Order: sequence, then C-alpha cells, then structure tokens
Amino acid sequence: MHLTLLVPELVWPEPADAFTLGKLPLPGLEWLLARAVAERAPARPYEAALAGTFGVAGALGALRLLGEGEEAARSGHWLCADPVHLRFHHERIILADAGAFDLDRAEADALAAALNAEFADVGTFHVGDARRWYLRLHDAVDHPVPPLSAVAGRRVDGALSALPLARWLNEVQMFLHGQPANVERAAAGQPAVNSLWLWGGGTLPAPASTFTSVFGGGPLAAGLARASGMAHAAAPDSLAELPATAGERPLVVLDALLPRVIYEDGDGWRTAHNRLDETWFVPLKNALGRRVDRASLIAPTIYGEIHYTVGSGERWKFWKRARPLADTAKELAA
Repeated sequence: MHLTLLVPELVWPEPADAFTLGKLPLPGLEWLLARAVAERAPARPYEAALAGTFGVAGALGALRLLGEGEEAARSGHWLCADPVHLRFHHERIILADAGAFDLDRAEADALAAALNAEFADVGTFHVGDARRWYLRLHDAVDHPVPPLSAVAGRRVDGALSALPLARWLNEVQMFLHGQPANVERAAAGQPAVNSLWLWGGGTLPAPASTFTSVFGGGPLAAGLARASGMAHAAAPDSLAELPATAGERPLVVLDALLPRVIYEDGDGWRTAHNRLDETWFVPLKNALGRRVDRASLIAPTIYGEIHYTVGSGERWKFWKRARPLADTAKELAA
C-alpha cells in the first residue's frame, strides 16, 4: 500500500510559541519526518492543496456541493456563499466564520429564503448545512478569493472593495442587517450573519487522481471522490481501522488540527496532535515495510505546502535522529 495522509496545519504557525510547541512528544511523527524526503512548495489553503491532489485548481464550490449529495452541482456556475460575521476591531474589519458562533439550520434556511426572494435576478441560494451555503449565479462571474479557512479570524477590509462582486455584496449586507433572524440574534447578544464569503466559483470540473479511495475531509473531499468515480467515507479513527477495501493508494484527510489553528487554540492543537500521533503516526512507523510500502504526508502550512515521502527501507536508517517539532518549525520559518 502507498498511503497518503493530508494533514493541514501539521506545524503550528508561530515557531516562537514555546507554550504550544514546547515539550510536545510526538515519537511517531518525529521518527517519520527524520527519515522522509521533504519537498516544499508555495503555501496555499488546505482546500486548494486537497483539490490539487486531484489535479483541480478551482470550482471548489460545485465540488463541495456535490459532496453534500446534491446533483444540481453538475450544472451551472456555483460558489460557496458561507455565512460570516464582520466586526470592527481597532478600526479594522475582522471576519468570523460560522464555526466561531452558533447558527442553527432554521436560521440559515430563513436567511437563505429571504435572500432568494430579494436577489432572484442574481442567482439561487442553497443551504447545504447551517455553516455551508451555496450560490448558483445566473451569469458567471470570475471572483478569485481564497477559501474561508484562509481568512477566518483575520483582517479582510483591504480585500473586500476590490472583489468583482463587491458592490452587490454591499447590497446583501444591508439586506441581511434588517432580517428578523438577525434582529433576534442581536437582541440575544449573538453575532448576526451580516455578510457572506463568496469563494470557489466555477462549473464542476473533472478531477483526475491515482487514488483508489478517499477518507475524511468533509464534503469537499467527498465531492472530489464522487466526481472521480471513487469511494469516499469518513476518516477512520486510526490506521488500524483503515479497511482492506481502501485499495493500494488510499488518501486519508486528517484535519483535526485545522480548526485549532483557525481559532488560535494552542491547547486543543497539542491535544489533537497527540491523538494523531497515537492513532496514525506511531502505527504508520510500525507498519512501514509490512502493511505500508510507502507513505506520503502532505502538510499545508503557513511555511509552505510540504510533501514528505518515506519508504519501507528508511526504517533501517538508525543513524537518522528524530527532532522535536519545535525545531522543525524554527527551521521552516528560517
């Protein structure tokens, strides 16, 4: 088996953060990284890295919608239209995605229905999940912006005015302000859905991949697998639970570290990393030369997109010393 693991935010983005990176024992991962051949490409968001493994560079909205089980994704120009809350902080506009606040499906459906009634001339909104919305445009517009994961919790005021749909998005924001669901949220002290993050526009592409199966990664990975005609399932809890039906080249997306970085949760990142080491990296070390002949680890990080490859013969190279992940972070930053 040639196993590929896609692990976004494998390395904490602040190399000097001794609290998060210090005294973090990861015997499995450190052993693998010490023996792997590493290649570094320019940084790109996790979603782009995932799509890139399938030879896809855009139209992630249609793919993600297909992964929600919606056949409508196969025709038309779709964008992700994810609900967000914009707030002023020190004279800057900061974006909070719906993962940072509670939003239920009834509220999402009510807001989307109101948007559909008001902007029927522009396109049709569709709610896949309370946090994941979509927009099918009547007329295609090139709207090149990064995925929501790349901007959540960050300053966005400098980027908004130059976007192709910026003027229309201003109308959307004014309309959302007076919606009953938002009025109720504000009265209850909850963040209002006062804007949308539009990204991933395009028509459904035709992915190409050498993988035999895909695990984890949510609806985007499911859509990539479905468009490629291959099986998709949730990520197993451990390497031991990866089924034999995974085939010779499975892709497993392990994204537990991603939200911890987005929401600056160093404690949660450490806990999730320890869990990954226990359930995946230590077992992978032990499986090399047995169940696994070759392993690839793709790590989208702030330092770049790093590809590690390790073969079964590397387990005999005892002279290669493991290093703490903190040292790896400092080396990458330098």
